[in-house]
Amino acid sequence: MVKWLEIIKLRRAGNGEEILGEFLRSLVRSGEIRELAEIKTYRHASFESDLNVHLYWESERPKPNGSALGLHLAQAFREFGLMNHSVWIEEEK
Repeated sequence: MVKWLEIIKLRRAGNGEEILGEFLRSLVRSGEIRELAEIKTYRHASFESDLNVHLYWESERPKPNGSALGLHLAQAFREFGLMNHSVWIEEEK
């Protein structure tokens, strides 16, 4: 199994409370949840409008362009501000 991480970073232009609702609905719709090991959300220490969502995956192969869930979240976040979506593979020790 390969461990990999998607980071979806949003600098929003408002309070964006509806973002969290969309995030939860996306989880319910995604068929990839079985490979999802963990989800963490982070808010910037100084700027409450900055949000990071980390999706931790364990699967046979990473998806270099992102998971369906990650891509869906990234698309949903675009309408709320500046967004960046990246995929990282854990280095073996």
